[in-house]
Amino acid sequence: MDCQKTIDQRVEWIKTLLRESGAKGVIYGNSGGKDCTLVGALAKLATPNVLGVIMPCGSSRNYGSDRDDALRAGQRFDIEQIEVDLTATKDCLMSALGSNLEENHVSDYALKMAGANINPRLRMSVLYALGQSKGYLVAGTGNLCEITMGYFTKWGDGACDFNPIADLTVPEIYELLAYLGAPENIISKAPSAGLYEGQTDEQDMGVTYASITAFCKGEEVDESDKAKIERAYRSTAHKRRMPRYFPD
Repeated sequence: MDCQKTIDQRVEWIKTLLRESGAKGVIYGNSGGKDCTLVGALAKLATPNVLGVIMPCGSSRNYGSDRDDALRAGQRFDIEQIEVDLTATKDCLMSALGSNLEENHVSDYALKMAGANINPRLRMSVLYALGQSKGYLVAGTGNLCEITMGYFTKWGDGACDFNPIADLTVPEIYELLAYLGAPENIISKAPSAGLYEGQTDEQDMGVTYASITAFCKGEEVDESDKAKIERAYRSTAHKRRMPRYFPD
């Protein structure tokens, strides 16, 4: 990859979006992970008006290593960071849902994820509220591997005004981060959505980023992994399109 060319193209694209929309800047959720770090860095190269929002929500990791890495990334790329703690907000929502959430649930996994997916949906509400008040565009932070697998929350972290890394695989994300001099800990730690303790992306998906990357590039993939990826891609197709409107 020609890292400088790749960066320059994305920076110019963001500048064009800001100019055409009349937006004053960019806002993004900063979890201290690889993707949001790269998005923040690209946005900062495009405009001085960038705001990262750290949004802990229940998980102790959100208050520890994730927050530390988010602050390091903000400092490294000179991006203003604020914190909006959503733990109490989620607790109130879960209390309001009460037993309704548990009644007739289809599986324990579905019940667990119904609660976990509240986190990114609350976070996106925060980003759009702050973004609208400031006249900023909301930047998405999903990479090609995650989009292919549908590994994002519909109307949560999947919602955005633009996404400058949607065509990049995870190895390409890391290559660009290294080129830009991102904090080493962000590059070396296992990717995780941080929705609950001990979570990792690859464990959740049941397939490695290496296999997903190979699949995306049309390279040879283990048949078992290929079947998992194709199944995930089919079952999450609804996440990658706008709502269906009759009679479509």
